[in-house]
Parts: sequence; C-alpha cells; structure tokens
Amino acid sequence: MAEPLFPIFLKLAGRRVLVVGAGPVAAGKTCSLVSAGADVRVVAPDICQDMAALPVTIVQKAFEAADLDGAWFVVAAAPPDVNRVVAEAASSRRVFVNAVDDPAPASAYAGSVVTRGGVTIAMSTSGLAPAVAGLLREGLDSLLPDDLERWVEEAVRQRVVWKRDGVPMSARRGQLLERLNALYRERNVGQEDA
Repeated sequence: MAEPLFPIFLKLAGRRVLVVGAGPVAAGKTCSLVSAGADVRVVAPDICQDMAALPVTIVQKAFEAADLDGAWFVVAAAPPDVNRVVAEAASSRRVFVNAVDDPAPASAYAGSVVTRGGVTIAMSTSGLAPAVAGLLREGLDSLLPDDLERWVEEAVRQRVVWKRDGVPMSARRGQLLERLNALYRERNVGQEDA
C-alpha cells in the first residue's frame, strides 16, 4: 500500500517551475504548467518539436543541481536514472518533484484531472495505477452536470449572503442544495411556459 498523500492544488502563476526532459510527455506536462501561468524553464540535452514551440525558457544541456535555483516545483520527465538524480537534488533543497511515470523518486504526484465550469477534480493512485485514475476521471466527467458553471456562480452569490448574514459553515451546504434545486425548478417552469 502507498503512503498517505495530502491532496493540494498549487498556485504556480509567475513562479519558477523546472522541467527536466523535453520529449513529448514532458511537453504535455509543460503545456499544463504554462496554462497555470508558471514561469517554466526546461533543461534537457535534446528538445522535441512540441516543446520547442512552447513559450518557455529552454536550456539545452544535461541537468545539474544548480538548475533548481529559484524553482518552486520540479517535473522530472527524463529517463529514470536522471529522474533519481533530480529527486535527490530537489529533496536536499526541499523542492517537490513530480517524476513522470516514475513514482519511486517522486515527492508529488500529478492527479488525473477533470475541469469543468470552474470546478477541478483530481484523483491519484499515488503513481501506482494511473490507468485507474484515468478511468475514474472519465467516469466522473460523464456524471458531472452540464451546467456546473451555474452551480459555481450561484455558490459565489450565496457565499456573499452567508458571510453578510453570519450563516454558519455547517448550514451552508444545505442552503446551497435548496438554492440549486430552486434554480432547476425555475428552469423547468420556464421550459413549460415556452
């Protein structure tokens, strides 16, 4: 059994993230980091075309521990022997490492993610069975309501009211459920009138 994990979402906008490796898998991970607004620096001896096309800083060379200077997070997407060197250097600097498809040296695992309407759901098997996490992601995606964005918008509106009125946290979920049900009733009445 894998050791327990603490699930967390990182704000990487404007923060340095190091990617070690520049093949197609590394390019895929880098796209997600760029989308999160990270300041990505890529270090690798060979660079694939997909990576070269991304808006990142590329340093074409072998990894050295000094490449970690200023990094908040590291993605090791190189061969396993390089990933282990990256993980050791990062550990001594207290920087978390996601080692792609190489769970042993990793100190962070990227979850299988569903994002819709302002909601992000991530699942992990601690790097042991990513295919299971992928299947769960697909299943959850098919179950989520199409109008999830409306749910989030309503929750944001209600949160303002709850804070203003001092509604305790324990009562908020029930009130939100009532409000969401009311939205569906209002929508159904509107459809019947049409």
